[in-house]
Amino acid sequence: MGTLVSVNVGLPKDVAWHGRTVYTGVWKQPVDGPVLLRRLNLDGDGQGDLAGHGGEQRAVLVYQLDSYRHWAQELGRDDLTPGNFGENFTVDGLPDDEVCIGDRYRVGDAVVEVTQPRVTCYRVGLRMNEPRLPALLVAHRRPGFYLRVLTEGLVRAGDEFVKLSTGPEAMTVAELDALLYLPGHPRDGAARALRIPALSPGWQASMRALLEQSDGQRGNAGLTATAAPPAWPGFRPLTVTAYAEETRDVFSLHLAAADGTPLPPARPGQFLTLRLPAPDGPLIRSYSLSGPPGDAAYRISVKQEPHGLGSAYLRANVRPGTVVEAAAPRGTFTLEPGDGPVLLLSAGIGVTPVLAMLYALADQRSTREVWWVHGARDGAEHAFAAESRELVGRLPHGHALVCYSRPGPGDRAGRDYTTAGRVTADVLRELRLPPDTAAYLCGPAAFTTQVTAALGELGLAAVHSELFGSQPGITPGIAAAPDRPPHPPDGPPGPGPAVSFVRSGLTVPWRPEYGSLLELAEACDVPVRWSCRTGVCHTCESGLLSGQVAYTPEPVDAPAEGSVLICCSQPAGEVALDV
Repeated sequence: MGTLVSVNVGLPKDVAWHGRTVYTGVWKQPVDGPVLLRRLNLDGDGQGDLAGHGGEQRAVLVYQLDSYRHWAQELGRDDLTPGNFGENFTVDGLPDDEVCIGDRYRVGDAVVEVTQPRVTCYRVGLRMNEPRLPALLVAHRRPGFYLRVLTEGLVRAGDEFVKLSTGPEAMTVAELDALLYLPGHPRDGAARALRIPALSPGWQASMRALLEQSDGQRGNAGLTATAAPPAWPGFRPLTVTAYAEETRDVFSLHLAAADGTPLPPARPGQFLTLRLPAPDGPLIRSYSLSGPPGDAAYRISVKQEPHGLGSAYLRANVRPGTVVEAAAPRGTFTLEPGDGPVLLLSAGIGVTPVLAMLYALADQRSTREVWWVHGARDGAEHAFAAESRELVGRLPHGHALVCYSRPGPGDRAGRDYTTAGRVTADVLRELRLPPDTAAYLCGPAAFTTQVTAALGELGLAAVHSELFGSQPGITPGIAAAPDRPPHPPDGPPGPGPAVSFVRSGLTVPWRPEYGSLLELAEACDVPVRWSCRTGVCHTCESGLLSGQVAYTPEPVDAPAEGSVLICCSQPAGEVALDV
């Protein structure tokens, strides 16, 4: 079936790249003689980013001589040698369109099993000085594949691969890779893949997501969370019909269509983005919807921050009759249907999206076990206290636990709050939550991080969270840099259209020297999420709140409607991004 031509190893090292430092193990060199293949690695080998490479399911990366010949011709290269594509095994034979997921082989003294195709990653392009390579590997259906080690043993160049068994479903590496990354994503293919026990857990999760994706819905649920298309493009005028003070620093606005027609229903947990006038250009801010999801009008609730320009403007200037511009409801932090237990957990203003979820459950008279857990400083800062208490009371299996970190003189235990202190792991442990509980939590970043870890320790697998403001960045292999608040890029303002990074509260003019919206965001220290940088992996997929973009290069698979891949796009006019 194939011959092991070269065994290649390399330990991670720091590599300079675009003014940054990348810690990567993609540089592999051939070794002579026998090498011990262990459960997690070849001796002398290592990976810099264990989130994307290495581990039991990805112990060995395989690439073929035939693909080397293909790329030598395609890229006009005559300098390719074993290990250049970051592989551990360079092989003659074993093509991606013949090798199947779950196939087992004996090579040397070891027994191995095929678990998944190569993960798309910018570092192979870095190694080959060809940034397009992650996309080309997918488009040309030559990804290579990973092996799991079933029996450890010595391997060496010249060993033959002896096939021991064929994986169930006989799904080839190329077929599975195309199923995830190329357009189409047939459900029967995802169902077939899920019947292969050897398929790695990460790819199993992607296949389940593809299987559950709604018919006709654009986007790739196997790579990123998707939602229904926005109910309208860009911004439209909405009229403020009511203003309510909830606490001393939280207020709510009720918004309706100017002609009185019902607004499109929002999903419980989504947010609304407003475009507000300001002397130096529009302020674009997002606020969670906090009212009943099926209402004909929307309610947003806003906390006035000490230096919050958007919240200060709304509190000072907006009253019934005011017209504001709003983008359609967005967000994938939404209550999923089901009949299992639910935990709605929040702190401070993080109550708003989970309150909409509580409304949805109460309006359905849901028979699910529902735990409402909220943390506030005291009664004066406890927004929606009476409202949430009434909603929990409408649930036949509703439970409430409220923690005040510093109860006020007039706050009474048992009436206003359950316990003094913060929401901690010990508090959550006392709830005795079933392991199949779906948890939805929202609050400050530190709270969300601590509570997510606590819920993981309690054995809850389904934990969904939402952060206000910028999302944590995903920059694989990049050395940590000191945190800087988002800022305009160095140098004079660009001549191009305005680009708004809404979560970061920053609007800057486009400069043509940036190759993509991602590069502009990086120049502004806006937290970003990416992996391939060539329109394959969808890690960078972000909401396009308004405007149009052009792609260079074109994505391998289009993003969801109302979204954009910032790694390979440029603005075609003014744009607002949920970044």
